[in-house]
Amino acid sequence: MKDFNPVQLATPIFIVTIILEIVLARLGKAKANYEARDTAVSLGMGLFSGAAGLLTAGLVVASTLWVYEHRLFEIPMTAIWAWAAIFLLEDLTYYWFHRLSHERRFWWAAHVNHHTSQHYNLSTALRQTWTGGVAGTWALWLPLAFLGFPPAMIAIQKGISLVYQYWIHTEAIRRMPKWFEAVFNTPSHHRVHHARNPRYLDSNYAGILIIWDRLFGTFQPELDEEPCRYGTVKNLATFNILRVAFHEWIGFGLNAPAITNAYFGAFIKAPGNAVVDASAFANIKVNVWGPDQLFKAGTFPALKVVMQGPAVSGCASNSGGSEVSATFQTTSQGAAAVYNIPLANFSIVTACSGETTVAQVLAKLAQVNILLEGTNIQYVNKDGDGVAFTNGLNVGSIKFD
Repeated sequence: MKDFNPVQLATPIFIVTIILEIVLARLGKAKANYEARDTAVSLGMGLFSGAAGLLTAGLVVASTLWVYEHRLFEIPMTAIWAWAAIFLLEDLTYYWFHRLSHERRFWWAAHVNHHTSQHYNLSTALRQTWTGGVAGTWALWLPLAFLGFPPAMIAIQKGISLVYQYWIHTEAIRRMPKWFEAVFNTPSHHRVHHARNPRYLDSNYAGILIIWDRLFGTFQPELDEEPCRYGTVKNLATFNILRVAFHEWIGFGLNAPAITNAYFGAFIKAPGNAVVDASAFANIKVNVWGPDQLFKAGTFPALKVVMQGPAVSGCASNSGGSEVSATFQTTSQGAAAVYNIPLANFSIVTACSGETTVAQVLAKLAQVNILLEGTNIQYVNKDGDGVAFTNGLNVGSIKFD
């Protein structure tokens, strides 16, 4: 039993079902979009993730065994109740690991590669991290060993969870029965997690059981009226496997300890509840140019930049947090239009945490919005594939310097 490896046993099934999904899609029998280079990256990430894990395997095993030697209880690996308990506790651990991997940039750097595909198919499930071990994400499972669960038992349950999550990376299955959707993670729920639509961001972190998202307020159902668009907020637009694996680490290193040339994405929002310090910068550069019916000679609109801090209980602002804003006039049309707005032009709109200066608000920046005054049109970030949405302003990037 201790040698049981669910992932190793399931690998042939992974290969066969990917091929089957491709064939059924070509025959028009299933919904699945594959792109050869994209699939190759996913398979390559999966192939080398195991090898990358060997770099820290000794540390992980030694740490787990050391913690297990100081365990609180003796939990028998042969007891049914013990397997029921590890199933629930490991799944809860996975939920928090997954959520923190989206909400904390250091762990996001290790996890983001899984979200870089703009397609959602079975091969996407294999786009696994090369750097999770180095980032220390495995530490979240140590308390299970401290409780008394044998390390082999923990490893087996982690493998079962990983195998379960494979089949939910598909568009071929629309919905499962309602009772199943209510309790378990499904293709529908996980499509939402992989979507970059603003409505779907930061939701559905479940491994096997969706009950954790329902319990902790991160559940978002898939809506028929809003199809999922996949990838990251600002897509990489590359099939270079090394860039896919390491781009966020490179960006993280360049931006530490403060944010340098900071880019935010759709909603221009920091991951999860995270904030960034933009107080040391002098300017914010906005790349905005459309829609065409508004951006034309004689009618170029004035736009407002609203920068917001994290939500504060009882705050009366629209965002629920402190806000600063400035207005700027657009003067041209086309994707090359970039406007440099000095941060000195900003003024405080709402101070919910006692801020008296703009810099104090910018020191804990959670979100940046671009608004067209006098209307309810708010920008939607430009797609990485070059297709701009039509229900908002066309914003290519927002950058501090």
